[in-house]
Amino acid sequence: MRLKQLEISNDGILQVDIMELPENCVNVLSDGIAKFTELPAQAKTKIVTYQGKVKRVEFDEGEEF
Repeated sequence: MRLKQLEISNDGILQVDIMELPENCVNVLSDGIAKFTELPAQAKTKIVTYQGKVKRVEFDEGEEF
């Protein structure tokens, strides 16, 4: 799995140390869950939602020729 869980406290607080995250990444919050993933060098990254919630994150990777 590419998506990695971020901790949310019992108080509903999300604290993220940006020095520990990849230089280029995306953070996704949905339905009380927080996850992040590093962005690929060459790709389309699509966040798919259904009924206002994140359903999946898709990566369409390629390479420059």
